[in-house]
Amino acid sequence: MHLATRLEQLGTETAFAVSLAAADWAAQGHRVYPFHLGDMNLPTPANIVDAMNRAIAEGKTGYCPAAGIPELREALADNIGGDRGLSLSGANIVVQPGGKPVITKFVQTSMDPGDGVLYPNPGYPIYESQVNYFGGRAMPYRYHETDAGFRIDLDQLRELAPQARLLIYNNLQNPLGCESTPDEMAEIARIAVDHDLMVLSDEAYFEMRYSGTSTSIASLPGMAERTVILYTFSKKFAMTGWRLGCAVAPEPIAQQIAKLNTNDESCTTHFVQAAGVEALRDPSGAAALLAELRQRRDAAVAALADVPGVHCATPEATFYLFPNVTEAVERFGFDDVAEFATAALHETGVSFCTRHHFGTRQPDETAHYVRFAYSGIDADDITEGIGRLGDWIGSA
Repeated sequence: MHLATRLEQLGTETAFAVSLAAADWAAQGHRVYPFHLGDMNLPTPANIVDAMNRAIAEGKTGYCPAAGIPELREALADNIGGDRGLSLSGANIVVQPGGKPVITKFVQTSMDPGDGVLYPNPGYPIYESQVNYFGGRAMPYRYHETDAGFRIDLDQLRELAPQARLLIYNNLQNPLGCESTPDEMAEIARIAVDHDLMVLSDEAYFEMRYSGTSTSIASLPGMAERTVILYTFSKKFAMTGWRLGCAVAPEPIAQQIAKLNTNDESCTTHFVQAAGVEALRDPSGAAALLAELRQRRDAAVAALADVPGVHCATPEATFYLFPNVTEAVERFGFDDVAEFATAALHETGVSFCTRHHFGTRQPDETAHYVRFAYSGIDADDITEGIGRLGDWIGSA
């Protein structure tokens, strides 16, 4: 059997491999504390579910426009534009089956083979996968750890920018949980404008914050005309499996993304889009979801503070922690953080991803990190699981 050679360049979301290992361990009768996958064990608000059921009963089960039903596109334009201080219309919105397709369609519409693409590393692994798959030149930029969290290495970004065509920027970042300061975001915008970079602003966690107000880089001077925003219903409304999101783009790019929709999936499920309209019309259920996630964050941060050899800042957004576990790894004499993660699962039942799951590790990296996602585990289990992890590390 012959397979296309380009498949060798296609990566994956290796966090799912951690899920399989955790499920296998649980199937053997062991207790597992699932911090590995950024899914949610919280229900979608009832009004959204009811709207979907009504739409199915009304027969909205066939094809619909490739770019999305007009009422959802207009609702998204009003909502996203109002929250970000942007002037948008339905023509700027292209509905997608989730947020992830925006990444691949941005790459396809904006990058030619050989073009340089700047992307965050550690970062969501699908950025690197899609750049490589479509023949781009992967240009990862790093973060520095500070007492307040992580900051982008702006010196490296400035050095790389002249060789790039595209910039992928994920504020409220997965897996780091960090966000840019206003000065950092302004400098990134200046770099993009100075070097005429097209920008993908991944804003999947724009509303997932516990204090303060989010800002979109698209709202800064010179950025609206060069930025595609990734928006998703998955996080804010606990709709991960519904697969609903959109690309927000200048009209010429939006038209091309809609053409890709026609080629790839024809359209996003009609009755799911009807549920999206209801979610935007009445988003009241999102507040309870966010309050629960904040309780879980506080439980996780408090528990990790008592774990020897682990250091973690408190993020004000997302549902991820990215603690430094270098000292803990060294206590056991492990050569790699992956060994630490496997041992932790088998000795404590605590399952988490490591830095290796979020892009190719850069040659000069020396510290070890893991990611805790607290969206799929209750607060009491968070405290219990991390407590067991702390006891195990403390015994080393």
